[in-house]
Amino acid sequence: MTTARSGPFITGASRGFGHVWARAALDRGDRVAATARNPRDLQDLSDAYGDRVLPLTLDVTDRPAVFAAVASAVAAFGGLDVVVNNAGYGLFGMVEEVTEEQARAQMETNFFDRRTGPVRHRLVRRIGCARRAERGLRAGA
Repeated sequence: MTTARSGPFITGASRGFGHVWARAALDRGDRVAATARNPRDLQDLSDAYGDRVLPLTLDVTDRPAVFAAVASAVAAFGGLDVVVNNAGYGLFGMVEEVTEEQARAQMETNFFDRRTGPVRHRLVRRIGCARRAERGLRAGA
């Protein structure tokens, strides 16, 4: 059953929790904007759920790509209900084994983008602006 309402935007939907959350939303009838660095990794969702899945290429450290992916999802669905900012990766090892460069790269990917600030803030702010625009409100309102 396809619903008329807009759906969630899920980053890192190719595997792990992002994949599980995407399937759960799709199983309940939602449409899902599913993102991954490689959209081929979302093929199983597209095969199983058809046009209710919008597979999008997204590297969350690429600011223009974030805006483009959100704009594509809003254009396709007429809005977004939920943002699940799940993209990221784990870094495993003892403190002595992990280099400063590795730790910084993980923090940049999972929490920050040195050029634009927190990833979650970028995504949520962009969605918020799009939602206000849908309702005809000014960005500062």
